[in-house]
Amino acid sequence: MKSKLNYDLVVIGGAEDKEGRKKILNEVCDLINKDRDLLLVATIASEIQEEMEDVYDKVFREIGVKNIEFLNIEDREEAYLEKNIDLIKSSKLIFFTGGDQLKITSLIGGTPLNKALINGMHSGKIIVGTSAGASVMSGTMILEGDDEESPKKHSINMCPGLGFIENVVIDQHFIQRGRIGRLLTGIAENPEYLGIGIDEDTAIIIDERKILKVIGNGAVYIIDGSGINHTNVSEQFRDKTLSIFNVKLHVLIEGNKFDLINKIPFEEEVFRDEDKRDKDI
Repeated sequence: MKSKLNYDLVVIGGAEDKEGRKKILNEVCDLINKDRDLLLVATIASEIQEEMEDVYDKVFREIGVKNIEFLNIEDREEAYLEKNIDLIKSSKLIFFTGGDQLKITSLIGGTPLNKALINGMHSGKIIVGTSAGASVMSGTMILEGDDEESPKKHSINMCPGLGFIENVVIDQHFIQRGRIGRLLTGIAENPEYLGIGIDEDTAIIIDERKILKVIGNGAVYIIDGSGINHTNVSEQFRDKTLSIFNVKLHVLIEGNKFDLINKIPFEEEVFRDEDKRDKDI
């Protein structure tokens, strides 16, 4: 295992390479001891859980992970079972697959299993999500919205996520599905949040200092609405095109980093006065 920071979250924009170099999945697996640690694949979001098991069992074993288990939840009662909570407690890395993000939150949100995940993250477990599994990482998530680049007012529905990281909204398959408009709308409605759009085969790794690092072949788009000084989002005519003034957009590629506390992008490590950083994100 490589010597790295104790990463808390890995968020993948979906369609990560599973057959070629597997760059993202290799880096994910480098965060654990592949001979000893347990990697738990949570297929909760998927309607084809057995197929997902076959796909990820094959790819993770090709990478060299020896201990792999699967977590399948079909109803909320299963999120209260000790055997499933024990799976979380005994795992070093929990990987949420794609599918339907509402299926994840409706089945495990607010349950002892959800609490075990949050407690585990704070005690050093690594939480990974791809596609729908990426959306649920934040305290508030995008449930659905129009996939069109021109933003429309009230064209997005949001609901609570699993709460692994607060004060951000995450969108996936970002440029491939033209989701800049819906993320802009989400930030216009919630300007206190940072919007994070992640391309396919691209990921962000967020460490315990809330420093975000980009890996993969695409880009990550960070929308900062804290400086918005005008928007028509609260006015009437719901189908009208959205207007926003003074919104900030950062585009990051592999190797770029972003300080989620201070809302600053950078390439190399820079000095930060830890005593002046707001810890409440």
